[in-house]
Amino acid sequence: MKNKAYLIAIMYLLFSVSGSLHSLGEKTMRLSGDSIWKMADYRSGIAEVSMVRPEPVLVLSSAYSQVGDVSGSALDLALSFDEGHPSRFRDSAGHYQVSVSPSLVAVDRRHARAGLGAALFSGPSSTGNAASGPLVLEARNSAALFSPNRRIYDFTMEFWLHPLNLENGEEILLWISAKPVNTALHYSFQRILCVSAKNRLQWSFLNFFASPDGTSSIDINISGTSAVVPKHWSHHLIRFDSSTGLIEYLVDGVSEAIVYATPTGREGGEVYSPVIGVDGNFVLGGGFSGLMDEFRIHGAYVPGVVVRKYPAPGGRIETNAIDLGVGNNGVQKIEASGGKTSILDARISSEYRQNGRFRFSDDSEMQFFIRASDNPYRWDAPWLPVTPGVELGTLVQGRYVQLAVDFYPSANGESSPYLEEVRITYLPDEPPLPPAQLTAVAMDGAVQLSWRNSPNQNTQGYLVYYGTSSDNYFGEGAALGLSPIDAGSQNSIYIDGLKNGVLYYFSVAAYSHTAPFHVGEFSREVRARPLQGLSATR
Repeated sequence: MKNKAYLIAIMYLLFSVSGSLHSLGEKTMRLSGDSIWKMADYRSGIAEVSMVRPEPVLVLSSAYSQVGDVSGSALDLALSFDEGHPSRFRDSAGHYQVSVSPSLVAVDRRHARAGLGAALFSGPSSTGNAASGPLVLEARNSAALFSPNRRIYDFTMEFWLHPLNLENGEEILLWISAKPVNTALHYSFQRILCVSAKNRLQWSFLNFFASPDGTSSIDINISGTSAVVPKHWSHHLIRFDSSTGLIEYLVDGVSEAIVYATPTGREGGEVYSPVIGVDGNFVLGGGFSGLMDEFRIHGAYVPGVVVRKYPAPGGRIETNAIDLGVGNNGVQKIEASGGKTSILDARISSEYRQNGRFRFSDDSEMQFFIRASDNPYRWDAPWLPVTPGVELGTLVQGRYVQLAVDFYPSANGESSPYLEEVRITYLPDEPPLPPAQLTAVAMDGAVQLSWRNSPNQNTQGYLVYYGTSSDNYFGEGAALGLSPIDAGSQNSIYIDGLKNGVLYYFSVAAYSHTAPFHVGEFSREVRARPLQGLSATR
């Protein structure tokens, strides 16, 4: 019988130690993939993409609204080609109707300059007709800059180009309209044309710039000086300043040529400005073979030209409140995996890293932050910079944590860091195990309770529950107060003020911290009946 009791005691001790080790064991929460990234509900300049790693990763967004739209409400037309299929190509400014032919193809971000896609043109020759072509744009309302009978003042056109060969005569852009002359019965031919010649782009504006009184017009021709390299992206921008008559053509942000829309072709004198005719349409890529991305028109002279793929200020994510389950958890460390990525000639290059400082040789970088709270709606603690994989000690404690990551592009703006996974390792503040060997000794109007300490090292005290029916501990009347009674860190308690002749039931639970108590499970239940004349020696 003694051997059996000894074996039971050993088994209970092993169970207690095992439970204690489990409660003190580290746990890990993993964030990655297209579903869990939803926890990063605040994103500024960040996109979620595939094809870099087996699961989707977070990278800096190359969407052109992040890097090139400096004219704000003056944006007149915006074709991003990010919709995934030509039939879904849209002017996000809402001013132009887009029509496409079956010859137009949409490509994904591997081939795009910005955002998630680009348009692939394969037109062998000029259409010579603004009513048909691979992609046709028609003003759909009077708010469009190129709506009929409108005089334009400042404007800017820009696009990215990736030609296949760029042979002479490849037509990039064509706009044709009929301009009324004197009476509505007489019209003159009006055109904007951008065409390749000797690996350069030439712009011509025919009958487009009119005198202030509308009685005369001048034709403008302007050409680049730098060769456009086939199978490489280049940015092209032409802009007009109505205050001076300046027309400037830039390639990759560098000024290539300047002319003036004045009778003399020089600065000074009367400025001619565009007057739009009727029945006008744009055709993009009618005779062009290659890729085009981010075609935009602004109703303003755009002074700054940004040709970086990723914005210099970078981007940021912040997760929502991550619930670790119980209060006062101790975050041990943050681990992360990711790297840097860039796309060159449709090839995605990637450099992979796990933990440590995420700074790469081209100066692309990620910086990690964390903060903790016991209230998911109140964050008093400042953001704490952390290095993935480095132990945090006792710096971060709470039921809820938030993570933030700042993303910075490379020095030349052509590569981005990417985040594949974040792991939070923490010690859960699980409540301690109940005390063992609870005993109750009845006395005169009182009961003496004693127990063995809980095996958990984080135990700070014990709550004693009592009542007059089993598993129903709502007792009252004891001199020490209502159930439960805080026994502090002691492992015995004398409860007086009880009624003689009444059978009382008792259980004890350990707690790890107060305000509020973090209470564990009940111990085994014991019972005792106080009677007059009983003593502790009974």
